[in-house]
Amino acid sequence: MDNSLSKYLILIGAIILVLGIFIYFFGGSLKWFGHLPGDIRIERDNFRFYFPITTLILINLVIYLIVKIIQWLR
Repeated sequence: MDNSLSKYLILIGAIILVLGIFIYFFGGSLKWFGHLPGDIRIERDNFRFYFPITTLILINLVIYLIVKIIQWLR
């Protein structure tokens, strides 16, 4: 295995750990996440449909910026 692959796996694990700790301690302040304007929600008697399009765009933007910062630091 390549040594750089192990570094990336450790980095991804550390990011997941930090996100988990953040959600554990500050989860109550993140109730707005997933209920942004533009998220599609349809609720009927026996049917629920939820498509968080705005939330997905926001997550995609954050991931894109993180990747660009990592590329810039290399």
